[in-house]
Amino acid sequence: MISIKDIAKECKVSVATVSKALNDQSDISESTKEKVRRVAKKLGYTTNVAARALKTNRTYNLGILFADERAGLSHEYFSMILESFQREAEKNGYDITFINHSIAGIKTTYLKHVEYRSLDGLCIMTADFHDPEIIELCRSKFPVVTIDYVFDDCAAVISDNSRGMDALVRYAYSKGHRKIAYIYGDETDVTSDRLSSFDKACRELGLEIPPEYKVKGSFHDIKDCSEKTKLLLDLPDPPTLIIFPDDYSYIGGLEVINNRGLSIPNDISAIGYDGINMAKIMNITTYEQNTESLGQTAARKLLQLINQPELPPEHVLISGNIITGATVKDIN
Repeated sequence: MISIKDIAKECKVSVATVSKALNDQSDISESTKEKVRRVAKKLGYTTNVAARALKTNRTYNLGILFADERAGLSHEYFSMILESFQREAEKNGYDITFINHSIAGIKTTYLKHVEYRSLDGLCIMTADFHDPEIIELCRSKFPVVTIDYVFDDCAAVISDNSRGMDALVRYAYSKGHRKIAYIYGDETDVTSDRLSSFDKACRELGLEIPPEYKVKGSFHDIKDCSEKTKLLLDLPDPPTLIIFPDDYSYIGGLEVINNRGLSIPNDISAIGYDGINMAKIMNITTYEQNTESLGQTAARKLLQLINQPELPPEHVLISGNIITGATVKDIN
């Protein structure tokens, strides 16, 4: 079995240097780290996880809380964040474990599950942050990073929803649209930020949006979005453009519009949100959230909290960009 002594001999450095390189410590150069890692890979070295855990009093295991009953891991936005998070965790020698409400079939709390698994830290990707169990978890001394939600005692990585919605409204305006409707999602901080930004952008552009143009819908819900699209199309003075809560929900609106013998964008324009792969295939105008950066940053912040628990919680804002597809007609 290959040991760090073998790597040290091959690299002509000390065992201590090899150990520091493999643990990504800052007191040796990046070129030395790269050389050690390259030789370790060539020799087929694998870390003895049990020995490392005993030595460092860590399990090198990060928890993921993914409590989304509607879509689960089929929700492409969150699954892309998860994939990025996992890549960054594994690059740093960590595994991930999903936590839930049970241990060996016995119901328990999230915090008890975290303690039972002896996890080093936890990322809450999607959950009901008003749930007493989630609040208990966030207020514990356990290292926690949240995605798209700011909880005072936790580090957070947030997609800049205010900037995203502002960009979409201004893009629609630049294409001549003045009658802009918005089907917004469930009552969350994300929705609140987007709604506030929608109102602010319209106000700054001098647009008077009728109350009936703003319709409460649901995220990732095709059926609900179909019903809300019908309400907008049935108005005496319907909008020329609809902003949907997300790219997936757009399918519901598209179905209704097509069933009425109308087309996008010739008869009505449409905009999605998220920038998932489906939107790119369908050539939807949308706002692409930077899932790669969201997941990677969340993992890095969590590892930072584990290594430096004295650090105050930091809230990091991640921006995305508009994808200009073929669903917005220029009516100037």
